[in-house]
Amino acid sequence: MHEKAYRSVVKTISWRTVGTLDTIIISYFITGNLMMAASIGSIEVVTKMILYYFHERAWNKISLGRVKPEENDYQI
Repeated sequence: MHEKAYRSVVKTISWRTVGTLDTIIISYFITGNLMMAASIGSIEVVTKMILYYFHERAWNKISLGRVKPEENDYQI
C-alpha cells in the first residue's frame, strides 16, 4: 500500500503538535520559565517536523512489516 505525500504532512503536523506541547511542559518543569519553555518548543517544532517528514517518507519506501493483499482480498 502506498501513502501520498500529503498524508505524511498531515501526520507530521498532528504528531508535532502533541510532541511540542510535551516539550514545552517538560522545559517549563526544568527551567521554571514559561518564556524559555516556549522558546525551546518553538525551535524544536520546526526541526522535528522536517526530520519526521523525511523519516516518514523513507519508511514509506520500506516494505518491512507490510503484507501484500491477496488477489481476492477485499473489505466490506
